[in-house]
Amino acid sequence: TEHCAGAFPTWLAPVQARIVTVTDAHDEFAKIAQARLLEAGIRVETDLRNEKLGYKVRSAQVEKIPYILVVGDKEVEDGGVNVRLRSGDSLGLMSLEETAKLILDDSDQPFKQGGMRYRFT
Repeated sequence: TEHCAGAFPTWLAPVQARIVTVTDAHDEFAKIAQARLLEAGIRVETDLRNEKLGYKVRSAQVEKIPYILVVGDKEVEDGGVNVRLRSGDSLGLMSLEETAKLILDDSDQPFKQGGMRYRFT
């Protein structure tokens, strides 16, 4: 943890993504999205608390969760999620399939480069 200051790479993070809802009206879609991402092999949880969106997003950033998936009216209508990174960057609206592929590709990246490289100094 000292090397990455708690911000684990996606492949190592205990929770790779958190789905946050704008209002409780979006909870049902968030549960469906969670189930589909779990089926794809992603470690995901939902934040269905009755809190403001900014508070939920900030909470996920403080916990250093790599991907924050926001669900609101537009996302439910389009059947996708708005993808944000823990750095605060926004990747915009993506389908659940695109989101799953993004997270899985990010998780596989170190292994595509020939595995992990360790240095002891």
